[in-house]
Amino acid sequence: MSVLPWYALLLPLFASAIIVLLTQRARNASAYISVAAVLISFICSCIIFSRPNISAAQLTWIDVPNFLRVPIAFTLDPLSKTMLLIVTGVGTLIHVYSLGYMRDDAGKSRYFAALSFFIFSMLGIVLANNFIMMFIFWELVGVSSYLLIGHWFERDAAADAAKKAFITNRIGDFGFMLGILMVWSATGSVIFNDIAPHIARITANPTFLTICVLLIFCGAVGKSAQFPLHVWLPDAMEGPTPVSALIHAATMVAAGVYMLVRVSFLVQASPEALRVIAWIGTITAVMAALIATQQDDIKRILAYSTLSQLGYMIMAVGLASDEAAMFHLFTHAFFKALLFLGAGSVIIALHHEQNIWKMGGQGKNMFLTFVTFACGTLAIIGCPPFAGFFSKDAILALAWERDRLIFVLALFTALLTAWYMVRLLVVVFLGKGRTQTARASQESSNIILLPLVILALLALIGGLNFFARHFLVLPHENRAGALVPVLALGAMIAGAAAAIVLYRGRNEDPISIAVLRNKFYFDEIYAALISLTQGSLARLAAFIDRWLIDFVVVRGSSKATWGVGTLVRLVQVGNLQAYAFIFGLGIIWIIYFAIFR
Repeated sequence: MSVLPWYALLLPLFASAIIVLLTQRARNASAYISVAAVLISFICSCIIFSRPNISAAQLTWIDVPNFLRVPIAFTLDPLSKTMLLIVTGVGTLIHVYSLGYMRDDAGKSRYFAALSFFIFSMLGIVLANNFIMMFIFWELVGVSSYLLIGHWFERDAAADAAKKAFITNRIGDFGFMLGILMVWSATGSVIFNDIAPHIARITANPTFLTICVLLIFCGAVGKSAQFPLHVWLPDAMEGPTPVSALIHAATMVAAGVYMLVRVSFLVQASPEALRVIAWIGTITAVMAALIATQQDDIKRILAYSTLSQLGYMIMAVGLASDEAAMFHLFTHAFFKALLFLGAGSVIIALHHEQNIWKMGGQGKNMFLTFVTFACGTLAIIGCPPFAGFFSKDAILALAWERDRLIFVLALFTALLTAWYMVRLLVVVFLGKGRTQTARASQESSNIILLPLVILALLALIGGLNFFARHFLVLPHENRAGALVPVLALGAMIAGAAAAIVLYRGRNEDPISIAVLRNKFYFDEIYAALISLTQGSLARLAAFIDRWLIDFVVVRGSSKATWGVGTLVRLVQVGNLQAYAFIFGLGIIWIIYFAIFR
């Protein structure tokens, strides 16, 4: 038994607690404590990865015989070990980057406390060996993301974005919880290794199985921001840029894909559910890529690119290839973290300007940022030999084999990806600065550039066979021969060339498509639905309050009491003759009743 997995998990939690309880006012000390904790956690993860048969002691949490057993225990297989490296490795680089980016932030201690808590929560999902433990950490990721997205809570946009992310994820998580309950009711267990041998109890009823898998998939739809619960992720850009990098690259949004792969023994048992999952991923990939082509905020363009790339991963899960999904998650962690941190470097240099049409010329002023950002761009658009070429090619080849319509849409998405990413690169880094701030920008500090260089190297070699096979079981060789790579390269070249021709030397976007600029009006539609629902419920509540509670219960009971009091008051006149008369009537009534009964 090894204690290293416990160290890897708990060190970020201890760092967060120390910062909150002891070093809240010592901003620099808080930052260094957080960075040290995640760095040591990364070292522990490296040692864990290198040991093939490592195990860790487990604790008994809930144990009701013949009813429910929930341990606090870890899964330490190649999948979780690889995710440990990705989360702690990329997390360490983002922590180091944050030392520069958040250097003068007033809430620096609070930021690093939440960042450490976020890493702890994500590691809990990765290591969990049962649904209950995973769900608890799943919710903790939601809480920590709420704190980080709303870090600058004094801005209404940031506070609203944090609430939007939190509430939207609760919708998906409710379905996830119902799916967990259905699995437990059918198998009597929530432990992954105990459920797998009893999978026949679920597969015996195909309808039950499909509902169960789709409810579990709801959790991934929320966390990995798939259609129709994708609306929270672009707004999450209101948080600091390192938070955007962490959420988009290696942690929160990757949790949904990881969870589906972790329970693939259940997901792949339902062909109907797989078909739904594949098409949800495909719709998300195409939709997000279309929207990205018309966005002007540098971080929102990257946010929609994340949605699109996550769509590829979910598509691969739906096409029953966990290897292809994890391969793209692996490479995406590198190049997407690189792109967001590169965008952050530009944003700092331009005094937090995020509109790409107020940039330009940054390739000369920020040469190293430009080179590393270009590496990330080449990786995401699938240019060989960068990492994205190999992982995206694996998904395209898979789609070619199993669903040609999905392949066509995935290829179209690849073309759009090249278009909007090269558009971003051209508008931000080439040409001349469009504003005085853009013309006067300078390269970022070394503490910011160091993570960019490391991530650029990983974006270059991350997909190469000799490197990736050390971490992953890679997808099977492309059975479609050279056709799929040729088509993918053709789509990439066409999209990139179109972007260069359209946007080079421009001071404004020559294309304006309202439906794409307004993100297919999803926010407006949801706002209208919420308003309609809230309005209807408010009117119903007002009717109940006015006519049932107020008129019938409150006023009715008071008037009834007043009426009874009035009747009683009629006989309480204070006159002895009247009392004697009433007394006499009573005697007569008693005699009458006694005689004629």
